Amino acid sequence: MQRARLLIFNAALGPLDYRVPDGMEVQAGSVVVAPLGPRQIIGIVWDPERMPSETVPDAKLRPLIGLLPVPPLKPELMRLIEWTADYYCASMAAVARMVITSGGALKGPATMTEYRLTGGMPERMTPQRQAAMEALEGEQATIRELAGIAGVSEGVLRGLVNQGVLEPVEVDCDRPYPRARADFDEPRLSDDQREAADRFVAAVKAHDFAPFLLDGVTGSGKTETYFEAIAAAIEEDRQVLVLLPEIALTEAFLKRFEDRFGTAPVLWHSSLKSTERRRAWRAISSGEAQVVVGARSALFLPYANLGLIVVDEAHEVSFKQDDGVRYNARDVAVMRAHFERIPVILASATPALESLAMADQGIYEKLVLPSRFGGAQLPTIETVDLTKEKPPSQHWLAPPLVEALKDRLERGEQSLLFLNRRGYAPLTLCRHCGYRFKCPHCSAWLVEHRLSQRLACHHCGLETSPPDTCPECGESDCLVACGPGVERIADEVAEILPDARVAVVTSDTLNSPEKAAEFIAQAEGGAIDVIVGTQLVTKGFHFPELTLVGVVDADLGLEGGDLRAAERTYQQVAQVAGRAGRGSKPGEVLIQTRHPEAAVIAALAAGDRDAFYEAETEARRHAGAPPFGRWAAIIVSSEDDAEAREAANRIGATRPMLDDVQILGPAPAPMALLRGRYRYRLLINARRSANVQDVIRQWLGALNHPPGVRVGVDIDPYSFV
Repeated sequence: MQRARLLIFNAALGPLDYRVPDGMEVQAGSVVVAPLGPRQIIGIVWDPERMPSETVPDAKLRPLIGLLPVPPLKPELMRLIEWTADYYCASMAAVARMVITSGGALKGPATMTEYRLTGGMPERMTPQRQAAMEALEGEQATIRELAGIAGVSEGVLRGLVNQGVLEPVEVDCDRPYPRARADFDEPRLSDDQREAADRFVAAVKAHDFAPFLLDGVTGSGKTETYFEAIAAAIEEDRQVLVLLPEIALTEAFLKRFEDRFGTAPVLWHSSLKSTERRRAWRAISSGEAQVVVGARSALFLPYANLGLIVVDEAHEVSFKQDDGVRYNARDVAVMRAHFERIPVILASATPALESLAMADQGIYEKLVLPSRFGGAQLPTIETVDLTKEKPPSQHWLAPPLVEALKDRLERGEQSLLFLNRRGYAPLTLCRHCGYRFKCPHCSAWLVEHRLSQRLACHHCGLETSPPDTCPECGESDCLVACGPGVERIADEVAEILPDARVAVVTSDTLNSPEKAAEFIAQAEGGAIDVIVGTQLVTKGFHFPELTLVGVVDADLGLEGGDLRAAERTYQQVAQVAGRAGRGSKPGEVLIQTRHPEAAVIAALAAGDRDAFYEAETEARRHAGAPPFGRWAAIIVSSEDDAEAREAANRIGATRPMLDDVQILGPAPAPMALLRGRYRYRLLINARRSANVQDVIRQWLGALNHPPGVRVGVDIDPYSFV
C-alpha cells in the first residue's frame, strides 16, 4: 500500500500521513486534497525522510481525496521552503503557504465572461451612458473592471448589456500573455555597461549558480545592463524573476521593459485582482510566463524553468518582511538561485554593507559602473547648516534652498524636496492644555493628514476625524500642528512659489499602479514643477528636467534606536540625490542639517562613499555587528501587559550562557504597544561561528506560554522598534 506524507498549512498539526488510493499517482511536490475530520484541506506531498514524523499504522490511514491539476513543486523549491523555515525559525507550513497563494489557480482550466462594445446605440441616451461608451472604446473586461474604467456604476453598464450595446465574450482565464522579444530594440551600451552585460549573458548561458553585485552610481544604466541578461534568458526559453521593492516603481520599470522587449512582463504584487493572480500563477507554474516582475512574495512562486533572478535596489529595507515569516527577499533570492543553479544579480547604487562584505570575500562577483550613462554628470552636493541658515518661524526651508527653488522655477526646470515623513504634521496638540493626540492601540502619535482631513496612525492604520474641540479640556479652535510632514512642506512651497505646480508623492498618494503611472506621465510631460515626497521618490525615477534636490531634514534618519541608522541615512540621501541632473543639464543637491560634521553627512557632501563605508565597516567590526557578527531578536507580545512582561522575564531567566552568544534584555520595545498588544524584546548578538537558530530553538522550545502570548523570532532584524 502506498503512503503519502503531507505538509499542510497548519503549523500546529505538523506533517500528516495518508493512504494513496489505487489509480492515483502522486510524487514529492504533488498538491493534493485530503480529509481532516469533517473538512477537506490542501497539502503538499513531501519526502518522509526530509520531514520525519511518528509512523501511523497503515490501518489508521485515511485515503487522499484528489490530486489537484497543477504541476508538482520542483525539488529546488521544496529545498528553498525547508531552508527558509530553518534559517528564519519559521514553520514550513507558513513558508509553503507563500507558494500556494492563489486558491483559484489550483482548480484547473476555467473561463470567464468579459464585455465589449458592439457598435450599437441604446434606445435612450443618457449623459452617463454617453460617457461610458466613450471611455470604453477598445476596452474588454469584466463589468466591474469596465465600471472602474468608465467611472460609472455597474448598473449603468448592465443597462447597456440589456440594450445590446455591450456584448458578452467568453474568454480563457489562462489565456497566454504576449511574448517578449529579446531582439525587439537592442540598446546602445557604454563600454562599462557592455563589459558587465557580457559577463551576465555568459553566466545565464552557463546554467550555473553565479551571484553578482552590480554596483553602479545613480543614472549609470544598471537596468539596461541586466536587461541583456534577461534577453539571453528569453532566447534560451527560460524564465526570469525581477524583484522590485515598491509597487510604485513598477510603472516606470514597465515602460522601460516594454520599450526594450516589445511587451509588458507578467506582474505579481498585492494589488492584483484574484483573476489576475490566478492567471499569473498558472502561467508561472506552466513555464508560459517569460519574465515576472514583482514584490518580494514573487520569490516563492513555482517557476517551471527559472534561468535568472534580478533584485533591483537590493539595499532596500522593504525587501525584509516584518511579520509572519520574517525573511529578507534579497538573501532568500540568493539561496533560491543557489538551489536552482542559476545567476542572481543584486543591483544597487548604495549596496548593503553585508553585500559589499560578500563581494570583498569573493563570494559575490562585483561589477562596477562608475559613471553616468551618456555623459551626464553626477550632481554637486552642498550642506546647509540649519544652525546658521535658519528658516523663518514655522517654516522649514532655509533661505539657500528657497533661492534655489525660485531659480529652477524661473529656468523651467524641476525640483524635488525629500522628507521621509508622511502627512502634514507628526504631532497634533492642544495649545490650551497641552493634550497630545495619541493612538489608543499603539505607542505612537496620530499624524495629521490635511489632504484627507484625517488623523492617522501609521502603525495600525487607525483613522479618525480631527475633533472640533480638545477632548481633554473642551476648548475649541485650539489644535496646533507640530513639526513638518510632506504636506506641510508642499504648503510652504505653494506660499513661496504661488505659480509652481506642486505634487505630493507618498505611499498615500501613489497607492496604486494607475496613480503611479499618472504621476510619471505628468512629471515627464513637464506638468509638475516641484515634487515633494518621502522615500518613495528616492529610487527608480528618471526625470531629465529635474535639476535640484533638497533634503529637508537629513538628520531625521539618525534619530531613534535603529542600529543601521547611519547606513540607511546614507543610502536614502544618496539615492534621492541621484535623481538630480540625470539628463543633459547639471544637477545640484542641498542637504539641510543641524550636524554637518556628522560622519554620514560629511561623506555625502564630499561624495566619498568609500570613506563612509570604511568607517561604518570598522564600527560594525568593533561592535561585532553584521556582517562580522549575527543579530537576532525575540519579540514577546500579549494584549495583557503583565502577561507579556512575565513571559518575557521567563524567557530572559532561562537564557543559555554561551561564550559566543550575548543576550540583551528583556526590555519594553521602543514601540511598547502595537495594534493593541504590549511588546517586549530581547536582542541576541552572536559571533559568526554560533548557530543562532539552534540556540533559539532549543531555548524557546523548552518553554510553554499562556494562549494569549505570542513569541516571534526575527533573524537578521532590520526593525528594532
